[in-house]
Amino acid sequence: MTGRGVAFSGDPYTPGVGTWSYRVEHYDLDLDYRVETNRLDGVAVITAVAVVDLDRIDLGLSKLKASKVKVDGARPARVSQGSHVLSVRPASPIPAGQRFTVRVEYGGRPGPRRSTWGPLGWEELTDGVLTASQPIGSSTWFPCNDRPEDKAAYRLRVTVEEGYTVAASGRLVERTGRSGRSSWLYEQDAPTSAYLATVQIGRYTVRSSRGAVPVDRYYPAELQARVDTDLAQLPEMIGFFSRVFGPYPFSRYAVVVTEDELEIPLEAQAMAIFGANHVDGRHGSDRLIAHELAHQWFGNSVGVKAWRDIWLNEGFACYAEWLWSEERGGPPADALAREHHRMLAAAPQDLVVADPGPVAMFDDRVYKRGALTLHALRLTIGDATFFELLRTWTAEHRHGSADTPAFVALAHSVSARPVAPLFAAWLHATPLPPLP
Repeated sequence: MTGRGVAFSGDPYTPGVGTWSYRVEHYDLDLDYRVETNRLDGVAVITAVAVVDLDRIDLGLSKLKASKVKVDGARPARVSQGSHVLSVRPASPIPAGQRFTVRVEYGGRPGPRRSTWGPLGWEELTDGVLTASQPIGSSTWFPCNDRPEDKAAYRLRVTVEEGYTVAASGRLVERTGRSGRSSWLYEQDAPTSAYLATVQIGRYTVRSSRGAVPVDRYYPAELQARVDTDLAQLPEMIGFFSRVFGPYPFSRYAVVVTEDELEIPLEAQAMAIFGANHVDGRHGSDRLIAHELAHQWFGNSVGVKAWRDIWLNEGFACYAEWLWSEERGGPPADALAREHHRMLAAAPQDLVVADPGPVAMFDDRVYKRGALTLHALRLTIGDATFFELLRTWTAEHRHGSADTPAFVALAHSVSARPVAPLFAAWLHATPLPPLP
């Protein structure tokens, strides 16, 4: 992707997706969706700032056709669209540092895009929709700069048939109805990566609980008893993580439970999505609930600058599972760490945690060895320093992005003991080190 002929490609793990040539400040999305026919018509107004002199603006857009495009209210010199990229040449180049807007009218039958990690993005359920966009699926429902470090605010209006509920990241500002259709308006002020923006549509019951952090629950009515049992722990869990990780970074938290079964739960900005199979009324998915909640600190508020640093999301969320187990009187974190160390010792030793490569970025070994790295650090520097480190990390990078060198540097600055050899062994070498 270019600015005056210079390559400004996005993340090396996702070539051809996203660009460094501009940064988005705000997405204003107006979506009209027909569940029965899977028809989506949208208007996106994207406010961005040029990082370089721009003679071309590239936006991700997959499976949907742009019908009208304007740049700062004027017709562009040229618009072209490929399988996943909408390219717009403004009437005149946009100077570096200048703010501009792109308005795109588009529509079609949305669906997931194929990827190394399976189908991603807009997905039809039995009776509704979910979006599962990590890492490159957001282009299946809105034109975007799908780069993890490019965070923006969102205003999202979704209109659907009456009887359906829309859940989206942020706070519900307005709900209106007319002629058998209802519109749901959400606003998300916290900076949000495109892959973490979300729309969930279904025939859901909605219940909200008050507290220090309000929790909104969306679920099929027939699952209420199971949902009530399994999610009753959320206020306590939020309180515990707020103590050990720092204040919860958003104004609300939402959980969506779909009627369909899902292979894995999903995280989105200030939201987690579970399948019906993840609520059994017997706390069978407690670790998954803890994992997805922890992502609000690690992955969502503190995002990664590049996908090679995915362990900063998944290793931290996995370690949060072990901390919650210990807090609730289950197996302590040290016992879980040593159990997983034994399992990893029997697995292939061919993965570099700090740069696993695109194919292996979601490999379970990244999750578990990332968590073990944190436990080894905790054992080395002590509990007081370790948890102060985590709180400092989430405070310094709140609603921003960071990378592995930044975490290593912060750990070095707070530790009285040398930590460089530990990180070299755990993150940059393939053999599994022994736990301290």
